[in-house]
Amino acid sequence: MKNQEIGNYRWAICALLFFATTINYLDRQVLSLLAPDLTKEFGWTNSDYANITAVFQFVYAVSMLFAGRVVDRLGTKRAYLLALFVWSIGAMLHAYAIPMGVGVNSILSAVGMAALPVSLVGFMIARAVLAIGEAGNFPAAIKATAEYFPKTERSFATGIFNSGANVGAILAPLTVPWIALNWGWESAFVIIGVTGFIWMVVWQIFYSKPEKQRRISVAELAYINSDEISTLADPAATKTLGWFQLLGYKQTWVFAIGKFLTDGVWWFFLFWLPKYLSAQYGMSKTDIVIPLAILYSMTMIGSVGGGYFPTYFIKKGLSTYDARMRAMLIIAVFPLVVLLAQPLGYISFWVPVLLIGIGTSAHQAWSANLFTTVSDLFPKNSVASVVGIGGMAGGLGGVVVSKFGGWLFDYYEKLGHIHTGYTIMFSFCATAYIIAWFLMKALVPKYKLVTA
Repeated sequence: MKNQEIGNYRWAICALLFFATTINYLDRQVLSLLAPDLTKEFGWTNSDYANITAVFQFVYAVSMLFAGRVVDRLGTKRAYLLALFVWSIGAMLHAYAIPMGVGVNSILSAVGMAALPVSLVGFMIARAVLAIGEAGNFPAAIKATAEYFPKTERSFATGIFNSGANVGAILAPLTVPWIALNWGWESAFVIIGVTGFIWMVVWQIFYSKPEKQRRISVAELAYINSDEISTLADPAATKTLGWFQLLGYKQTWVFAIGKFLTDGVWWFFLFWLPKYLSAQYGMSKTDIVIPLAILYSMTMIGSVGGGYFPTYFIKKGLSTYDARMRAMLIIAVFPLVVLLAQPLGYISFWVPVLLIGIGTSAHQAWSANLFTTVSDLFPKNSVASVVGIGGMAGGLGGVVVSKFGGWLFDYYEKLGHIHTGYTIMFSFCATAYIIAWFLMKALVPKYKLVTA
């Protein structure tokens, strides 16, 4: 059946998910772009900055576990509204980090405790609130994708909405430094944070579950559910599985291990690239705008292309899961080029930028497929919970990478060899995907759907 006969409303929902993810990464990246200037203004060390980013990653990790459960219980529509509200507030709170830090120190003094660095406390609080809200984005988006797309289209749809992360990462360096330069760094957090409230209005108007959606045709609804007939006929498949039940399945661990080993790579590049370009090449926040915009433009291609890639193998006759795993193996090879970033970095800063761009592009292709393995292997009612468990694992992996990176860079900076610290980190970033793929394949060699 042709698309014009089926209808295309599901792609309108995909567009909403794309814009939510764009806003998610805009809010997330403001701090990293302002980090070189904030580091000078407040006297932060690399470890101080690592602690601020680690708070975000740790709270995000813990919140992801609960976010998945909240999404499954509240439903996609209400849960997404709640997530956007909380993270938009968190984004704007960064502008008030100093007053919040002063307030916390007043409380500590009142109870006889030692004061803490004001800027660190304030930014940590803001990052924690941001993390709680942002944890809801991917569980809700993956659940919406499972509700609105048949399995054959899910990784492509995921790749499209996941590319919003790259668009957000592109828009951030194009807007944040200009806003900060003209109106101050506080305004950058407030103005970017307000965009989430605009999205909430649109989501409220246009989203409802497919079977209740007036804008969707009968033919499109039938197409969406075309590969779910056997699942819908099985009462056990409609049961929401609990956390401990889910942890008993190897399929859950496939996703969790994939996230733990690779999410930290993406977050490392997202949070540390501006500082890397500043430390090794002396670039200012205005100098890094074009390199970062080009790098994240590359990742957008990886996200959409990687999401579509498994369909090539599906057309060759492989099952959806086997096609996705084969695509992920090929994708996992590309980050190995990051091993050359430091050895060849003396030529020009463009060498590491472009090589890291290939690595981050591969990450987004990997991520689009990794997310979709959940809806391949689990019934819809448990998808968000599994995404939450894996998200927690990814967040904890990010904490480890960020904390280790901060310590590593401070250590080698004192020795006058900061480039050695980055060489070590890039080596991990390059090889993490190959390691993750072999562990995942060992756990679940062949497709097997989880049922209650």
